[in-house]
Amino acid sequence: MSQMYAVLSKANIISPRPKTTTLLSSPADDFMASLRSRVKEVTDQESKLPLVVLNCMLPRQVLTIRVKNQLLMELVRNRLERETPFFGVLGMARLASGEYVHLPTGVEVEIFIIPTSGEDGVLLDLTARRRFVVEGEVENAGNWTEAQVRLLDTKEKAEKESKGGSRESIGRAIVKAREFKSRDMRMEGSLSLVDRWIQLARENEKEAGQIDRLLLQLGDMPPSEEPSECAFWVGALINPLPAMGVAMEIRPNLLTAQTAEQRVMVALDGILKSIKHMDGSARMWKSLRYSKYNIETGLFPISMFTSISSLSSIPRANSSRLH
Repeated sequence: MSQMYAVLSKANIISPRPKTTTLLSSPADDFMASLRSRVKEVTDQESKLPLVVLNCMLPRQVLTIRVKNQLLMELVRNRLERETPFFGVLGMARLASGEYVHLPTGVEVEIFIIPTSGEDGVLLDLTARRRFVVEGEVENAGNWTEAQVRLLDTKEKAEKESKGGSRESIGRAIVKAREFKSRDMRMEGSLSLVDRWIQLARENEKEAGQIDRLLLQLGDMPPSEEPSECAFWVGALINPLPAMGVAMEIRPNLLTAQTAEQRVMVALDGILKSIKHMDGSARMWKSLRYSKYNIETGLFPISMFTSISSLSSIPRANSSRLH
């Protein structure tokens, strides 16, 4: 065969076989490929969060709950053993049709176990940290569900808005955010909206010291130059956990609003209505029982800020397994 090939080659009937070079991977190449795979795996894991449907929460809020649900207790143990004491909390919204759906945005909560004795279950403090939006499909991960999430940086988003066509909107948001702490001639004693709300809320506490503890949890109000953070702070103030029943539920609207200006307007409207409700000048309801919104569970008629298509992407059956 080799002689025949040589003859045909000399006669120019076929071309000589091209030389082939076999590329052998070096140990360094194998290491880099393994490293890239590991980095991708770690990155994917870091951007994945188990999801739990609880009360709608905002950054800085603390939810204290006693957990007896075995699945949720297993999830808590799993996160603590992996030294990743976080999971995602989603709230719910009520559409105009009356249907309840899960919000596509939520908060990452940090788990703190409160030592107790003589009672069933586990007492937890869940402290809301960063906001996130669910991206892609919600997947089963053993006994709970998890999803890829994109953590949201309010300051980074504000910078992008200011560099784009929303610079004027950011400017308006900053100006409006100043109203939270500025002296207001409409208020008794010309107090600011925040100070007047705190004054009235102390008169409507469910238990002594509730407002002082709430203010300690929330810390100082962010500056007006961070309008979205101001709005989230006000939302956490007037919709505390547990609920006081003195304000409309604005947390879902704050989470689903697309701009800082929208968030500030939601918070301004919410705190002003709450003040008027507490001082008796414009009651929203006679009692909590007859309120238009379900204050205790955080269910609300969804606002224009929320994309209905994005809400429907979260399977209710899976996400509610730990509800």
